[in-house]
Order: sequence, then C-alpha cells, then structure tokens
Amino acid sequence: MAFSLSTLAGGGRQHVISSVEVRGNWIYLFDEGGRQYKSLPVSTVGEVMGYSSTFIVSQKGSWIHLYDAEGKMYKTIAVSTVGEVIGVAGDYFTSRKGNWIYTWDRQGRQQHIRPVKR
Repeated sequence: MAFSLSTLAGGGRQHVISSVEVRGNWIYLFDEGGRQYKSLPVSTVGEVMGYSSTFIVSQKGSWIHLYDAEGKMYKTIAVSTVGEVIGVAGDYFTSRKGNWIYTWDRQGRQQHIRPVKR
C-alpha cells in the first residue's frame, strides 16, 4: 500500500496516483479507481517530468517542484542542483547532470550518485 506524506503525518484518507494527464491548461490526477480527484493549473505546476503512486515531479522555469498525491507542493529544488529529471519510480526520481546520474528520494534528498555509463 502506498502512503502520501500527509498520511504518514496522520492525515485522513489519501489518494494513490494511478494516472496524471495534461489537457490544455490543466493537469488532472486520477486515483486507483480511475476517478479524477484533483486538477491543477499548468501555470502553477509547470511541466510534469514524471510521477509515481505517491508523488509528482515537475519543472517550472529553473525550479524542480515535488507534489504529494493530494496535489500539494512540498519541496522546491533548483534545476542547477538536480539537472535534468530522467525518471520517476516508487519513492525515488533520477536526474542527469553532466556525466553523473543522481538518485533522489521523494523528499528531495540526494541518495546516490554514479557516473554515466557510455
């Protein structure tokens, strides 16, 4: 079972993200039952770089934003620190910066770094 950050903090029923769709000026979040439960404006969120069942990674300008499953932004990191987001899975996302691949947890903490294999 997946938990969002607010579930861990003792909140009520939390959604699990099964799908994120961008249509026009809106980003729609769908739960495990296929029901749309949240809409967010693209003008606020920016470009969705990826998502998992527990969080969303977006980029707006020179900032990377992390959103929980309820659509609440909880962390901002400079693109100059993260680099290019290349994947999101489980409770982690990966990025490439120069000749290095970084692994980050969903709280935005760097977990691992390795060289790009060519």
